[in-house]
Amino acid sequence: MKISTKGRYALRIVIDLAKNSQEHCVPLKDISKRQHITIKYMEQIMPLLTKAGYVKSYRGNNGGYKLNKPAEELSAGMILRAAEGSLSPNACLDDEINTCPRCGLCDTIGFWEGLKAVVNEYTDSVSIADLVNEEKRKDKIMETFKNKQEENDE
Repeated sequence: MKISTKGRYALRIVIDLAKNSQEHCVPLKDISKRQHITIKYMEQIMPLLTKAGYVKSYRGNNGGYKLNKPAEELSAGMILRAAEGSLSPNACLDDEINTCPRCGLCDTIGFWEGLKAVVNEYTDSVSIADLVNEEKRKDKIMETFKNKQEENDE
């Protein structure tokens, strides 16, 4: 299983909104600048996130996007599934009921079902708030490192 650019960008966009949309709507151009994602590509991703109910769009002069739910209530799995569809490792597990003609004979179906369960459990256990906090932790470490570098340069 490989997460496409669309899935990775969808996560980055939602994290950006979680960090920047508490008080006002965030225009796509602002997200584009911070995340280095083209507006054209984001225009393909935003309808998926809006349709899923995770972001809301606002029109007008002060328009843009905001999260439609608190970051604590959104998981990485929810965002990835909105952008990618199923996170199943193979096509026969995409649907609720496995319709693969070899399902009853397949020696590896248990392995694939286990992998699917692990991937879904992990991605659903990580909230967007967790990812925002991880980003803040990294920023703090980088700031500390930068300050030490400046002290050493003096």
